[in-house]
Amino acid sequence: MDARHSGERRESFERERAFSLRNDSFHLILLPTEQCNFRCTYCYEDFSVGRMSPGTVQGVKRLIDRRLDELSSLHVSWFGGEPLLAADVVEDVSRHITTARSQRTGLRYTGGMTTNGYLLDTAMVTRLLPLGVREFQVSLDGPEETHDRTRVRADGRGSYRRLWRNLLALRDGDAPVTVVLRVHITPDNLAEMPEFLTRVRRTFLDDPRFTVLLKPVERLGGPNDATMSVLDKHSRSRTLSELDAIVRGRTENGGESEGARSRSAGVPVCYAARPNSLVIRANGMLAKCTVSLTDPTNDLGRLRPDGTLQFRNDRLRPWLRGWENADWDSLHCPADGLTLGTGGPALLQIGPRPQRPA
Repeated sequence: MDARHSGERRESFERERAFSLRNDSFHLILLPTEQCNFRCTYCYEDFSVGRMSPGTVQGVKRLIDRRLDELSSLHVSWFGGEPLLAADVVEDVSRHITTARSQRTGLRYTGGMTTNGYLLDTAMVTRLLPLGVREFQVSLDGPEETHDRTRVRADGRGSYRRLWRNLLALRDGDAPVTVVLRVHITPDNLAEMPEFLTRVRRTFLDDPRFTVLLKPVERLGGPNDATMSVLDKHSRSRTLSELDAIVRGRTENGGESEGARSRSAGVPVCYAARPNSLVIRANGMLAKCTVSLTDPTNDLGRLRPDGTLQFRNDRLRPWLRGWENADWDSLHCPADGLTLGTGGPALLQIGPRPQRPA
């Protein structure tokens, strides 16, 4: 590694570490329910936990109250299950935050959601906007027939048509939202991706509120892992680069069409490696990773109803080990080798990103 590249990596590490160790910044990932109205073929969740109980909701509110006075930035990411199956919990907690924020002029609050999009219609967006939930990530697996084979509803039916209709309604409206279209890539849908991504680009990417995230499907501990086909790790970089060029609308002279944007899946630091990021499950358990939910090493303690945290510090330290010696592999995916050995990053794009100094 040449000196320039080494210096850039060190600068990047220091910037990431400063962002992640800030006491005045807090990233909270909340699972209002771990039930889902989908049964995606590659899903790793077991749906054994239901909705947040009133006691856990109360604990989340009290935790936020305890932290707000020392915070300059609060980002809440809603996850699941499907979080919109418990939209009332999302609204309850978000309303509590917006009310408290109105009394703290120096606090920056943002809210986002990873959702399958099936319930994300205009009425739902209108409910969430005043509560600060304005960032959405929605997954697509390809054109209708392909998408409906893998992103299957719990009743066995397809989900594409309603999801696409909801996305079009967002595009055609003027809601101040951002939407990440997370397009899953597998060997089985690869042949259809050039045409599909061209359609996505032409349909959505002239709207600056929309971006695309290309994400290879991984084996993450689900029941179908043994029969799933995933992109070969040696060729995936080239494959993603070629697909990214389609998303960006590369022209013959190497330029880009106006409005085309994409987001790389190669974010260097996972939220689970950040000390100021915490997952609270629907049952009140504390965790770092939203993938290895049932692994004992991801059980870090419990949230009490008064908002205090009962932490198992012996289990927390391994998740943060990458900061001790600038181990980029551990920062990239601290669960790899620690829990289920996922072999790659899972949901790295959850939450806020550090900004490069002006």
